[in-house]
Amino acid sequence: MTLIGELAQWLSVPAHWTGPDGMLPRLVEHLAFSGGSLLLSVVIALPVGLAIGHTGRGALAAISVANIGRALPTLGLLGIVLTITANWWPPLGFFFIPTVVALVALGIPPIVTNTYAGIREVEPDAVEAGRGMGMRELQLLWWVEVPLALPSILTGLRISAVQIVATATLAAVLGAGGLGRLIIDGIAQQDDAQLFMGAVLVGLLAIGTELGFTWLQRRFVSPGLGSHPQSPARSSGGDEHSMQAPVGGPFV
Repeated sequence: MTLIGELAQWLSVPAHWTGPDGMLPRLVEHLAFSGGSLLLSVVIALPVGLAIGHTGRGALAAISVANIGRALPTLGLLGIVLTITANWWPPLGFFFIPTVVALVALGIPPIVTNTYAGIREVEPDAVEAGRGMGMRELQLLWWVEVPLALPSILTGLRISAVQIVATATLAAVLGAGGLGRLIIDGIAQQDDAQLFMGAVLVGLLAIGTELGFTWLQRRFVSPGLGSHPQSPARSSGGDEHSMQAPVGGPFV
């Protein structure tokens, strides 16, 4: 039987859609893992990026620490965290905590680096004009720097989200749910149709995430900001300047 025939037969079974191991429940699990990990990444990384971007202090140390998540292969990080947490809070320590830690570590670097770069690229004249109007530092950050840095900030969020969605398939290695379960089970059962559908759904979800954040950027970023090339980022030091390029691309 050809792959097309196997797909047609596999998709004709209702349990493969809505059953406990069906595509829809696995999609919901994947979105829960990915969404929760992205939210936690934003809560941790965005304030750090804003702080080091606004003050210009501690950027090298903060970005270097954040990039540890990219330096470590995600599968290796899963194993490291698993050995620590497996006996702490079973079964959460066996699959949930290692998965979230690995995905958050992957999602933090693009947000920190792009937020920092965006804030540092804001024109000094705009900041000085805000100070001349009597704005305090937090007011300058929220009303001047963040709106002007929004394209770079949203780019970091988009890169982080796509990486997390694509990498969340590794949760299945530890026995967790998500679309990766279809891939792992398809390999184990030599079920090419299930394997193919799992891979296709992960790809479509990653593409949908990319398109969704692209729409958000077009919707909330001023056309004037989006159409002009970014100016060279201001730097508080030579070493920090080399760390300002937006980062992307998962290291799995």
